Amino acid sequence: MEFQDVVRRRRMVRDYTTDPVDPAVLERALHNAVRAPNAGFSQGWGFLVLDSADDVRAFWGATTDPGELAEPDEWLTGMMRAPVIVVPCSSKAAYLKRYAQPDKGWTDEDEARWPVPFWHIDTGMATLLILQTVTDEGLGACYFGIPPARVSTVRETFDIPATFDPIGAVTIGNRTASLGAAGSPSKRPRKAQEDVVHHGRWNAEETVGHSA
Repeated sequence: MEFQDVVRRRRMVRDYTTDPVDPAVLERALHNAVRAPNAGFSQGWGFLVLDSADDVRAFWGATTDPGELAEPDEWLTGMMRAPVIVVPCSSKAAYLKRYAQPDKGWTDEDEARWPVPFWHIDTGMATLLILQTVTDEGLGACYFGIPPARVSTVRETFDIPATFDPIGAVTIGNRTASLGAAGSPSKRPRKAQEDVVHHGRWNAEETVGHSA
């Protein structure tokens, strides 16, 4: 598939068949993920792969209220059929330690030196490469968040170390004829490119929350 086709066709898919995912496809997605840019070549990411029925079931049990599992809505019903879930995790500690090394010039691990949390950003870029690879393979994927109150349960269930933080999860599988439960794009129009791209100066009239 041409790159522009991958970009155009990538969607958040929320409804899957139960057909298995070719392990080679998953391997390619993860191989591409670790090619993402990362500050200082810190590589402060980790990817928890859940590709057995028991592990996938355990994930939904760890992230969902029992009542919701007993009577799942359209979103949960379609998502739970995905045979693979990848949980990308970022390590702030890896970045702080990397930039305290001699070749980076910092002598401490002060988080305040960082203008934004690159550990999350870099892991997010790696996650996008997973989404794009899955699209290129003709499959479906959806990135979604883990409820904050459920993160500790996910950690305990899958032995995620304290130095890594889940930034969300990605379902992967063979999509059905539909995308599944309607997402925000079905309710909100895509902004025009000229409304979000600013050349030279920012147009104050286009600032979020601006009032005349």
